Amino acid sequence: MRAVRARTPLDLAEARPGPAFTVTFDGREIEALPGQSVGAALWSAGVTSWRSTRGEGRPRGIFCGIGVYFDCLVTVDGHPNQRACLRPAEPGQVIRTQEGTGHDER
Repeated sequence: MRAVRARTPLDLAEARPGPAFTVTFDGREIEALPGQSVGAALWSAGVTSWRSTRGEGRPRGIFCGIGVYFDCLVTVDGHPNQRACLRPAEPGQVIRTQEGTGHDER
């Protein structure tokens, strides 16, 4: 009897990820993969918080992961209030921790 190799989600989708690239988060280079969201790239790099709340400055990061809540807001290339779970990671992006509403950062 021949052993059957378990198929992975990549096999099923016939996905072949391209080469990794870098983005910058608060001055630190982070590796990302094509198709990853900003949030997934940050989590993969061990970053779990990248926003603080307006009033008390409490740390926030991914909550739902599908764009329903706004805990994962970051500033990307100078644009505040970008949902990290929905925003695709792109080579060379400059991502910053967002303080409060992010509008006073410009």
